[in-house]
Amino acid sequence: MRKILMKQLLIAFISCGLIACASTEVADPGADYDDAPRASDCIFEGTIRDYQVLDESNLVVTASAKRKYHIELLRRAYGLKSSWHIGFTSPTSRICPGFSDIVVDDNFGPEKIRIRSIRALSPEEHDDLLIRYGKKKPEIVEAPATEKLESAEVEELD
Repeated sequence: MRKILMKQLLIAFISCGLIACASTEVADPGADYDDAPRASDCIFEGTIRDYQVLDESNLVVTASAKRKYHIELLRRAYGLKSSWHIGFTSPTSRICPGFSDIVVDDNFGPEKIRIRSIRALSPEEHDDLLIRYGKKKPEIVEAPATEKLESAEVEELD
């Protein structure tokens, strides 16, 4: 009887630990948007036309109709900036976060890296992203010239 009780307590203790680990979520402090995948966060593989590398773990992909997507990788790809071409692998024809990989072919052989997130960009978001990564200079808006005003005389009081 005592052995059965000990086994049940051990199983309950291990189950509680597993449930606690499964329910905790670690937020990424650098994320500017919700990382939860949405239906619009996938790209059809055949529509990809061009890409621009922002850094070792971020790039902008241009799909058909000039739609832009920000792709963030799960880890750094050190050959991404110097690579002549990249590829995508996916179990389906859609490139989606969490299921698809980017293949970077630096001269040491192809390297697969999991895609963390894909986010569709508006033209304003695209410009902001390029400015943030130093790929584009921000537009400087000059302040309107101020008119000269005649100054009033100041009278000192004793």
